[in-house]
Amino acid sequence: MAKIRNAQDLAKKIGECEGCLKAKFEGKDGKRAIVICGGTGCLSNKSQDIHDAIVNKLKEKGLENKVTVNFVGCFGFCSQGPFVKIFPENTLYRMVKLSDVDKIIENDIVNHQVCEDLVYVDPNTQTKYPKQEDIPFYAKQKRVALHGSSMIDPENVEEALGYDSFKGLAKALTMKPQEVIDEILKSGLRGRGGAGFPTGRKWQFAHDQDNKMKYVVCNGDEGDPGAFMDRSMLEANPFNVIEGMIIAGYAIGAKEGYFYVRAEYPIAVMRLKKAIETLNKIGLLGRHILGTDFSFQAHIRLGAGAFVCGEETALLNSIEGKRGMPRPRPPFPAIKGLWQKPTIINNVETLANVPYILRVGAAEYAKVGTEKSKGTKVFALGGKVNNVGLVEVPMGLTLKELVYDIGGGVPNGKKFKAIQTGGPSGGCLTVKNLDTPIDYDNLIAQGSMMGSGGAIVMDEDNCMVNIAKFYMEFIADESCGKCTPCRVGTKRILEILTKITKGQGTMQDLDYLQELSFATKNGALCGLGQTAANPVLSTMKNFRDEYEAHVRDHKCPAHECKDLMEYVIDPNKCKKCSMCARGCPVGAITGVVGKEAFKIDPKKCIKCGACMSTCKFGAISKR
Repeated sequence: MAKIRNAQDLAKKIGECEGCLKAKFEGKDGKRAIVICGGTGCLSNKSQDIHDAIVNKLKEKGLENKVTVNFVGCFGFCSQGPFVKIFPENTLYRMVKLSDVDKIIENDIVNHQVCEDLVYVDPNTQTKYPKQEDIPFYAKQKRVALHGSSMIDPENVEEALGYDSFKGLAKALTMKPQEVIDEILKSGLRGRGGAGFPTGRKWQFAHDQDNKMKYVVCNGDEGDPGAFMDRSMLEANPFNVIEGMIIAGYAIGAKEGYFYVRAEYPIAVMRLKKAIETLNKIGLLGRHILGTDFSFQAHIRLGAGAFVCGEETALLNSIEGKRGMPRPRPPFPAIKGLWQKPTIINNVETLANVPYILRVGAAEYAKVGTEKSKGTKVFALGGKVNNVGLVEVPMGLTLKELVYDIGGGVPNGKKFKAIQTGGPSGGCLTVKNLDTPIDYDNLIAQGSMMGSGGAIVMDEDNCMVNIAKFYMEFIADESCGKCTPCRVGTKRILEILTKITKGQGTMQDLDYLQELSFATKNGALCGLGQTAANPVLSTMKNFRDEYEAHVRDHKCPAHECKDLMEYVIDPNKCKKCSMCARGCPVGAITGVVGKEAFKIDPKKCIKCGACMSTCKFGAISKR
């Protein structure tokens, strides 16, 4: 691809690429097009093998010049992957296996017949949905940060240009830096990394500093359990995030930017690296971008997986080659950040919103969302929910709509119990909170937070004391140890929670737990410690009865804490088949085949649950 030297070159190239992409999607180039999900989830489920098999089958049929095949980013509906989509008909096949390739090529590509058994079927209505846009999972979503995901090849800059990339940058470079900041301020964009600080204000602080050297840092250190939003965005459309960084650099007067991405994201890192190399070659990174006086270069730094490096000042230390530990604030990074120079730090999703705002304008962007939380939010929806996946919804959508309309509700007829938003830093909200519109202030008011966008659903089988313990194990392990409230406080909180889940707690321990949680929250140096106790405080507030049952009755109401439950066999339901005994790894089950109901010795039982999984007659239960 020829070098793009000015705005006229870019406009011409965008026009050409838009035409090519439209021809691909509408079949006007005389070809069919097959796209395959190339996100981490589907790749781990053999979508690479499916891709290769499709390519080989097309060659075998002599169709390699009549059908294009390429990877695209995440489709979002992860519980239904791997996905294969065919243009121009927009037919979407889900849960595709290697053995389905011959059928797809023969039926669809050769004979133009939809493979009915591979399209999505709504489990409630049994309605078949051959087209992605008709599936209820997508109905209430709006893709802004996920722009281009599942549509374009993330390694092909021409497809990115044909799908709106760098229109925002071209517009920004015709404006003064202050005008760009004003546009971001008017949009109401708030940081999507967790705190929700107004993005334009952060940019303004850095812009106002009189310093020749400034930096933009993209925080891609996504460490929350169950979170995969930033990774998916970088995998699906790295050009969009890079464009957001370049615009931010222009607005504040920075000439360099750093992507800080954890090394556990090899696909995201590889595609980001390729995108940076490509943009340098064609002139959209480097010196005198689009023939202006503005120059900008992007670099990549890999994180080693420390959760605390998601905190912005710890992240800066890590980039500088120091141990990832937070710095006291003030001064804030916008004043003294990377190498003591003015620095803005935005997460992946925040920067992914920026090109859209410049393309459509602040007023149009601000039409979506609530009064104080504009735009959309990306969530990694997981846990006890039917439709696990990556979703982007308008701010103001209720938690109920997220869980039931998009998530498809709780599986196996179980009752909804709680939803954890904000990861380890968030809180657990209950059924009484389901009508809460999703935005920064509403979630905080309910005792949780937006966080970076994790949303874990729990059902009646989850013990909320054990959930709090799980998150505290994570936090205590990830604490950097710099400040005493976090280093010691999280350990002591974990000790009390462990004691309670073992049935050894006292009512006084509950008082200590609450007191210690507030002390840690109020005394910690950085956001990790300040929010560490949120899961404990929210579960104590909403599920106090469960804590007291563990302490007073030495019982776990959800039958999840191993020290407070046991497996039993109902002699009236037992078929005396011995399947449970044969599956027990420690010989804790005895009985006589065909003659005597089997029994479990609680002293030998290690509570692995193998017997319950093995029994086909529902004779084994927890108590």
